[in-house]
Formats: sequence, structure tokens, C-alpha cells
Amino acid sequence: MTTYTTSPPALVVVAHGSRDPRALSTVRQLLDRVRALRPGLPVHLGHIELNAPLLPDTLAGLDARGTRAAVLVPLLLSRGHHVKRDIPEMAAGAHLHTRVSAPLGPHPLLVDALHARLTEAGWHTPADAAARRASGIVLAAAGSRDPESRADTGRTARLLAERLGVPVVPAYASAAVPTVPDAVRALAARGRHRVAVASCFTAPGRFATECAAAAPGIVSAPLGTHPAMAHLLLHRYDRTRRVPSTAPLKLASAI
Repeated sequence: MTTYTTSPPALVVVAHGSRDPRALSTVRQLLDRVRALRPGLPVHLGHIELNAPLLPDTLAGLDARGTRAAVLVPLLLSRGHHVKRDIPEMAAGAHLHTRVSAPLGPHPLLVDALHARLTEAGWHTPADAAARRASGIVLAAAGSRDPESRADTGRTARLLAERLGVPVVPAYASAAVPTVPDAVRALAARGRHRVAVASCFTAPGRFATECAAAAPGIVSAPLGTHPAMAHLLLHRYDRTRRVPSTAPLKLASAI
């Protein structure tokens, strides 16, 4: 556990927001896990849209209570417009000192959570070569027009493939291709008919539900409150806090 000699910056977890009430409940439970791991660290929640509290309101509240600094950690799994534009612009309007971390993916801890959720759903890595040649995974993500977002998802897919020993094909719910059904068909065309869908979503919502409905068989639950997600939020917080405040903070998702 990290020991602080001075009051640490607040950790503000920045969620996207969702009309699905399960999403807000899941995010709040995840933040409770973070608090349990790091007692004494102020942990707060802000949303980009759709749910209260919105990020500007969270930052204004912290400023009103005399908080001097905060590290904003996006509860997002790749780079994209929200990470590169929306969150920094909201942070720039705050009176307290803020820094924005890289998103949660790609990272081995994210792969830990994906692997665990697949196992919980009934996936078992094939034990023999013939079964491996017939198997594959579709990594279902939200999608973005930003090429760096797709690059991040692709890297997560490669890390998961290395872990599982079978091909992992990225697929998207919106704004990018292939879709989950297209990725399933692409694997089948290669003779891989034993296909599971790994849900690369932080919480339940419309995209996760649509991708699950398109799965041909095994589909994992969203990452949600898996312990690796709480550890990953703290890893991003610590990494960002260690960067000197005078140095430019790069949002590339370096491990």
C-alpha cells in the first residue's frame, strides 16, 4: 500500500454515464472497492453525460470544500474523443489543479478481468491443438471513429489472445467495424466455430446488451466490480500522480 506524507490529490473516477440504472449502481460499487483498497484516499465520481453528478459539478464541489488537486481517471477502456477532448476540457474549467490519466486499456490488469469474466461464463481454454484450431474469441467493445481507440482495443485483443492461446478478434457496437456478428462469421470462415464473446464494457448498458444478444454461445458479463478493475484505477491514479506537474502528460495507454 502506498503511504502518503501529505494529503493526496483526490481521485475522481470519470464514467461515461448511462440510461441503464445498473450502470450507475455498478460504478458506485466499484468505487467502494477502490476505497477499501486505499483507505483515506478521497474517491469521487463524475460523469461525462446522462448521470449525476456530472464531472464539472464534482470538480466544483471539491473546490468548494477546499480540495487543492485531483487526478481524473477515465473509466474508459481506450483513447478516444471523451479521453482526449471532453474530459480535459471539463477539467480545464475547474479552479482546482487537475491531471487526467490515460484510460484503463490496454493493460494486463484489464486482461485479468476479461479472462476472469470469460471463465465465469464457462469458457475453458482448449487443452489440445485440434480444439484450439476450432476456437476463437470476439472482443466486443463500444467502438469509436478515433483510430487510436481502435488501436488500443486491438492491443487489448492481442494481450488476451496471448493469455488464452486462441485468436481474439476485436468487434464494435458502434462507429467502427467489424460488428460482433461479422467477427463471428469471420472466425467461422477460418474454421473456428467454438466462439465466445468477451464483453469489454465497464458496466451493463445498451451496447453490452446488444453485443451479448449477438453472441453465438458463451458471452461474458461486463467487467464491472472485478477486483482487477479497482486495482487498475489505482494504478492509473498513482502513475499520473508520479509524473512531475511540469511535464506534459501523454494519454497513450502505456503500461
